[in-house]
Amino acid sequence: MIVTISAIEEKAKITALREKIKALTWRDGRATAGKVASAVKQNEQAIVSDAAGKAIQDELLQVVEGNAVLKAAARPRRISPLLISKTRDGGHYGAHVDNAIMGSGKSRLRTDISFTLFLTDPEDYDGGELGIHTAGVTSHIKAEAGQLVLYPSSSIHEVRPVTSGERIVCVGWIESLISDPTQRELLFDLENLRASLRAKLEPQAPELLMLDKSISNLLRMWGVP
Repeated sequence: MIVTISAIEEKAKITALREKIKALTWRDGRATAGKVASAVKQNEQAIVSDAAGKAIQDELLQVVEGNAVLKAAARPRRISPLLISKTRDGGHYGAHVDNAIMGSGKSRLRTDISFTLFLTDPEDYDGGELGIHTAGVTSHIKAEAGQLVLYPSSSIHEVRPVTSGERIVCVGWIESLISDPTQRELLFDLENLRASLRAKLEPQAPELLMLDKSISNLLRMWGVP
C-alpha cells in the first residue's frame, strides 16, 4: 500500500523549515546506507547530532507522530530516528531494498514501512522522482512540499537522478503494531469508513458501535504491542 499524506499544510511552516535546513551541516550520504545500498547511493545527509540537527529532527518527528492519517495507515509501534537528505548535481539513489532490521539496543526496529516527507517544491528541481516497484508496477512520485509518502519497506525503490536544482526530503522507517500489510490495509479501510460514517450518523449509532467493536477486536487479534 502506497499512501500520500498532507503532513504539513501551512506554507509558512515549510518556509521556516527550509530556513532552518540552511544551517545544517552535510556529509556523504553513503555513511547511513547498508553495504549493498551504499554502492548505489549518491547524495548528502544532514548531521543531526549537533544542536541544529537535533532541533529540526525533533520538529519533524512531531509532524510525523502527530499525523492522524499516518497513525491510521501505519499503526506505528516504533519510528526510527529521522534522516534529512539532499540530492543535487546528478545525485541519485539507485534501486535498493531497505534493511529489514535497523538500529541497535532499545532503538532496534523491524522496518515495515518507509516514508519520505518532501521539503522542496517539485518545480525547484528536475528529476528526483521516488520510484517504488510493487507487484510488477512502478510508481514514480514527485510530491508537493509538505506531502509525505508511505510505502512498503519490502519494495525495491529508488530516487531518480536530480539533473538540476536541489531535492531535500526527510526519510524514516516505521515498525508497525500490525506486521502484516494486508491486515494494515484492511484496518485503514475500516478507519476511513468509520470517519465517513461519523460525519453522517449520531455518535451512539448502532452501526458506529459495531464498527468500533470490529476495529478494536481486529487490533486485539493482530496487534503486537
